[in-house]
Amino acid sequence: MRDFLNQIRQALNQNLYSVALSMCLTIPSICGAIDSSDGQDTKAKYVQWYDQNVSSMCQFFDGQACYFFRCSMLHQGSTMNPNSRFSRIIFLEPGTTNNFMHCNVMNNALNLDVRVFCTAVIDSADRWLNRVINTPLFQTNYDKFMRRYPNGLPPYIVGTPVIG
Repeated sequence: MRDFLNQIRQALNQNLYSVALSMCLTIPSICGAIDSSDGQDTKAKYVQWYDQNVSSMCQFFDGQACYFFRCSMLHQGSTMNPNSRFSRIIFLEPGTTNNFMHCNVMNNALNLDVRVFCTAVIDSADRWLNRVINTPLFQTNYDKFMRRYPNGLPPYIVGTPVIG
């Protein structure tokens, strides 16, 4: 899990904002699923995990708003969702202006700073991971989590790194 979070940080640090943003939007799904008795993601689990761990990042962007954005971004490639209370979500790329713009609504569009948002989600996942990593529920569900196996994944492939 830490490798996954570090790869998202690397994408962010390389200015791969769409990649980092897309992956950050999956974090509440993954953590909510790992943190549940059946190991499955649902809208309710996504919203709950986000609200408990991230939502203080922006007063306008709670778990439900993030869930709607996640659905439109990851499934339609859109920053607009008909169920959202915002006409769209827009992100200002860092370093493109001298102004810092984050957590404000302009003409019914929510503006977030992509670096602030992604960092808040990643840092929240790190804190959550520190709390749950040794729990039986985490251990059970994490066994199903996609991750890198540097020496292979027996009995399938051995001796070379695989992701599985």
